[in-house]
Amino acid sequence: MTVLVDAAIWPFEGRKWAHLVSDTSFDELHAFAEQLGIPRRAFQGDHYDVPTDYRDRAIELGAEPVPSRELVRRLRAAGLRRVRSATELNTSA
Repeated sequence: MTVLVDAAIWPFEGRKWAHLVSDTSFDELHAFAEQLGIPRRAFQGDHYDVPTDYRDRAIELGAEPVPSRELVRRLRAAGLRRVRSATELNTSA
């Protein structure tokens, strides 16, 4: 089991956010997110966005803190990276 979390550096609505991913499977990621109390609807295609307090709890539960570049590298190496299409990007703005 390898759940990864990067630093909470991404600002949104007055909070800092991190990315929570698995380099094993989405099932593992969803199960871990459920332990944190994060609803499935918060899933962003290949990750969950988590605020600082959830990040801290994730690390307590065993998530491995890694730099953002390593998180993306490991997600790609596992074949779990999903890049949003231009259509998805335009409709989310």
